[in-house]
Amino acid sequence: DVILEVARQLTVEGGTGAIAEYFGPGADSISATGKATICNMGAEIGATCSVFGYDSNMSDYLRATGRTEIAAAADKVAADLRPDDGAQYDQVVEINLDALTPLINGPHSPDRAHKIGANGVGKAARENDWPLEVSATLIGSCTNSSYEDITRAASIARQAAAKGLKAKVELLISPGSEQIRATIERDGLLADLEAIGATVLANACGPCIGQWERAADKTAKPNSIVNSFNRNFPKRADGSANTLSFVTSPDTVMAIALSGRLDFDPSVDTITAADGTEVKLDAPRGDILPANGYDPGVDTFTAPPADGSGVSVAVSPTSDRLQLLQPFGAWNGNDYIGLPVLMKAQGKCTTDHISAAGKWLTYRGHLENISGNLFIGAVNAFGGEVGVGLDTLDGSRRSYPDIAKHYGESGVQWCAIGDQNYGEGSSREHAAMEPRFRGGVVIFARSFARIHETNLKKQGLVPLTFADPKTYDLIEETDRINVHNLPPVPDQLVKCSITKADGSTVEFEAKHTFSPEQVEWFKAGSALNIVRAKVAAQK
Repeated sequence: DVILEVARQLTVEGGTGAIAEYFGPGADSISATGKATICNMGAEIGATCSVFGYDSNMSDYLRATGRTEIAAAADKVAADLRPDDGAQYDQVVEINLDALTPLINGPHSPDRAHKIGANGVGKAARENDWPLEVSATLIGSCTNSSYEDITRAASIARQAAAKGLKAKVELLISPGSEQIRATIERDGLLADLEAIGATVLANACGPCIGQWERAADKTAKPNSIVNSFNRNFPKRADGSANTLSFVTSPDTVMAIALSGRLDFDPSVDTITAADGTEVKLDAPRGDILPANGYDPGVDTFTAPPADGSGVSVAVSPTSDRLQLLQPFGAWNGNDYIGLPVLMKAQGKCTTDHISAAGKWLTYRGHLENISGNLFIGAVNAFGGEVGVGLDTLDGSRRSYPDIAKHYGESGVQWCAIGDQNYGEGSSREHAAMEPRFRGGVVIFARSFARIHETNLKKQGLVPLTFADPKTYDLIEETDRINVHNLPPVPDQLVKCSITKADGSTVEFEAKHTFSPEQVEWFKAGSALNIVRAKVAAQK
């Protein structure tokens, strides 16, 4: 609820370029794993990173997870790991935890916040024709599946079971790790959840990254799902555009699972039990750390050989899942002239839009095959089609992956145009590797999500933001873009121009964030090429 409120106030791009530091008495009241949830979801506001000052909760967690020496060392310098007295901040967002009410954010964006209940998300649902009957509820992902999260969910489950209630909709639980799974099983929490109809999944990303095969009748029409994942972009969970995904706390997910309704508010609403009695849920209770310590579970780690020099990697040339990577070529020293615009995105273009997950994860080790998803979720700014654009080589309209493949095989370098906060969401490397693999060299945008901007640089691409955001509106489907005076010079604007179909030109300037080191990545063709050269030099 804290990070959902921060997202409400700052939006998904409000933290771009900033470090979010949480301080105050409220910060000290939050457990170490609660702090981890908030920091994990700093990506949802675009923050460079998120930090809490060191406190006793962190010390306790380090000791509980076998890191007593680290805790002892940190305790000795605790004063240096907390904000200085009188520290000054560029912006302060104040959140009163006593006044904060549960939030449910969505659909389609983690900053689209609503209070729970009929007058909050219920009112928005009625105004927007979102289904109030929920089709599925999910707890987990790396973000919200700590021991504390699960104990609170289980406390609600025990209440429900004692009063004859079961989940009215599908309830899926994804433990955050093998250690969490083993510990909650040992402590009887899995049994508590299963008693009300929950299904416990493997310790994995699961539905949070699209590994969820739902029955066709569930997604044939608009449906609402509620989860405690960190993001809720269209098609992310189940690949269906009909699914409206809302994010909220595990506590709220449990309450909604038992009621079956999106607009349920457990603080005032009741649930009708099988015998007709009206049941009101008590506030959940949880344990920050397991009283009997953590159970590490089954250790599946296989240590690499001490000397790997004699290990060969053999990949079948016919495999559709694995493919050895070929180094991207170094920059040839020339400016980029006459780049066709492969794609101009309208509105959100997250890494899910650029490189969808779900079924495509089968090919995450095969760059050529996974490039078949490039930009399939992007909305074409020239007509509103999704995943389809103009192939300027032959004038046909086809899917973006097909155009990119055609350009790449024809030796045509190209650029793409993003809107605000391009590359928001998961920091998946494929969203940067695929454009580079298919011949992309420059990505323009009004603004970038920081992690994706860095990923583009790592792969040898040039991410540029329009010095004047209105330049975005000047670019047409048949334009050619020119980028002059390469390589980028740190702290200097990049001169660019647009060549129109009639031969006229429009000049504009673009900003960049290349450091001297990152300029070398560009020259070498990728950061990995730099690493390869350094390793070779040491032999």
